[in-house]
Amino acid sequence: MINIKVGYTVRLHFRIREGKKERIQVFEGIVLSIAGQTPATRTITVRKEYKGYGVEKIVPLALPALTAIEVVKMAAIRRQRLYYLRNYKKRLRETVVKSNVS
Repeated sequence: MINIKVGYTVRLHFRIREGKKERIQVFEGIVLSIAGQTPATRTITVRKEYKGYGVEKIVPLALPALTAIEVVKMAAIRRQRLYYLRNYKKRLRETVVKSNVS
């Protein structure tokens, strides 16, 4: 498992079942917070902007439908919870990460 931190931009790969078919759906956004003490209860809050609207997902890391987590970028941050990004209009200083999938 990748060590995910707050401020990372991640791609979450979900396995979606539609009838008899399965497909992979990707959700890419920035990690706002990490909650939970044990690996079974650990959740992350991921936020992205889609067509002018903010979309947030709270994802349990022990979710069986979560097939892969890919870190795309790392932001230079100083806080543990990034809830201020909901109303923040400036860009963060980010560095691109070489591809690694877990």
